Amino acid sequence: MEDVQKHSVHTLIFRSLKRTHDLFVSNQGNLPDIDDRLEKLRRSIKASDTYGLVLDRANKTMDAKKLSAMQNGDPERPLAITDGSMGLAATGADLSATASEGGAMVRYSRDKEKSSCNTTVSLVRASMPGNSSGGVINVHLIPKKAASIPKPKWHAPWKLSRVISGHLGWVRCIAVEPGNEWFATGAGDRVIKIWDLASGKLKLSLTGHVSTVRGVAVSAKHPYLFSCGEDRQVKCWDLEYNKVIRHYHGHLSAVYSLALHPTIDVLATSGRDSTARIWDMRTKANVHTLTGHTNTVASVVAQATKPQIITGSHDSTVRLWDLAAGKSLCTLTNHKKSVRSIVLHPSLYMFASASPDNIKQWRCPEGNFVQNISGHTAIVNCMAANTDGVLVSGGDNGTMFFWDWRTGYNFQRFQAPVQPGSMDSEAGIFAMCFDQSGTRLITAEADKTIKVYKEDDEASEETHPVNWRPELLKRRKF
Repeated sequence: MEDVQKHSVHTLIFRSLKRTHDLFVSNQGNLPDIDDRLEKLRRSIKASDTYGLVLDRANKTMDAKKLSAMQNGDPERPLAITDGSMGLAATGADLSATASEGGAMVRYSRDKEKSSCNTTVSLVRASMPGNSSGGVINVHLIPKKAASIPKPKWHAPWKLSRVISGHLGWVRCIAVEPGNEWFATGAGDRVIKIWDLASGKLKLSLTGHVSTVRGVAVSAKHPYLFSCGEDRQVKCWDLEYNKVIRHYHGHLSAVYSLALHPTIDVLATSGRDSTARIWDMRTKANVHTLTGHTNTVASVVAQATKPQIITGSHDSTVRLWDLAAGKSLCTLTNHKKSVRSIVLHPSLYMFASASPDNIKQWRCPEGNFVQNISGHTAIVNCMAANTDGVLVSGGDNGTMFFWDWRTGYNFQRFQAPVQPGSMDSEAGIFAMCFDQSGTRLITAEADKTIKVYKEDDEASEETHPVNWRPELLKRRKF
């Protein structure tokens, strides 16, 4: 057996330090030194690959510039369209353009006989017919237009008209009947209540859900009321018999929102299982399961034109769906926080999405960003829009903001008053919608009440002027 060589403690510690140093402090992870010749070669290859198509045209333009400078004998003269400070404003300018194969140059030649030009102009090249082969190209002077900022339309302020109490839990959803005679509400007491819109009196109570009712919708073509709740159930009620006639089974967790398609007999629902589901109203079949969101789908809306289904989710995205294929057309990732509400404009081909960071407006069908509506800093639970161009947003802290849809001007804001006997912390707005005429706003709130708002008839532009200060440099925050 071979003897193990013995070392002093000092030697062993030194060797251990050396191994540690070699392991952690070595430059094995560093990149090699940059070779200047190879770097220059890489840049030239990249440049020729990117700009090879137009490189010859650039060279021809440079050659033409040098040739023109030699002919004129004045290489210092500007050979580009400038702001006119080098001769245009002082002595006037005679614009002559010389066409070459690589492009056209606009050259200034001074002329003392012409008067000075003081107006702000922009130079626009006008192509003349039969001029493609060469010759003189006309340059027109067109006055610039000042950027116009649209002024907001005046809207009458809104005031509280009626408070309806009857639910025993948070009121979570509202739907107005197409005939504008009654509306339905669903609440945390598991009851759906039907109210008379004119008088505010209770007409009917429907029981059947075993957990909070989170969404209601009334069909315009059938005598049906649809409801969904945290018990994972989606129900179809026949309002002629006031009974449940269909159940739509499939959601794996709470169902938070539902929407009826305006022209075909399908129903869209969305919920906490991160999906939206399309149901055949008659056969109860789950036609499509729209997957793609990574968190709760809080809001779903349906319209007759593309995109027919739009969803907003707590994963801070908005998705536009192709209903025929059951696939996502587009994903809008502009929001930074949860999107809890989406509202379609009743007459314009647009929609808005609400998040604590911003309310954003989009243009259909591609989902092009239009503008931000900033100022409502609370968690925005719900929104509503009418044909008059009023957009309302309701916050989790009970704040209501009224906006002009076109300009995003906030013409009114207030805190919704809580029911006597409630705590201030119970001021929260969960749902809102306009009636069919757009003159009544109904809100569902955390103090277990339903509030009806109407426009102030006595208000005018003199008593409530538009206090409008436009942002001259309005940044498009995405």
